[in-house]
Amino acid sequence: MITKTVRGIKLTVFVQPKSAKNQIVGLHNGALKIKIAALPVDGKANTELTNYLAQLLDIPKRQIEILKGDTGRNKIVEIVGLTIEDVQKKLGITFS
Repeated sequence: MITKTVRGIKLTVFVQPKSAKNQIVGLHNGALKIKIAALPVDGKANTELTNYLAQLLDIPKRQIEILKGDTGRNKIVEIVGLTIEDVQKKLGITFS
C-alpha cells in the first residue's frame, strides 16, 4: 500500500532478509515485497533496505525513514520529496 503524506509518501514493505541479492519481487498482501541480502541482525537488513531504496529511487538516504517495523518483516517506510507517481515509475510497480 502506498499513501500520500505532507512530506512525501508512506510505503508498506514486506522484507525478506538473507537473500542472494537485493531485488524487488512484486506485491505481497498489499505490500511491496523486497528481498534483501543482509542478515536481520543489529539493524543490518534495515540499513540495506534504506540504501537499496535510495539507490532505486535516486534520492539521498536521509529522505528515507522506517517509521514502523524495525524488528519485523512488515514495515512502513516514509519517502520524503517524491510523489506516489514518482515512486511507482521508478520502482516499476503499480499499487492497486
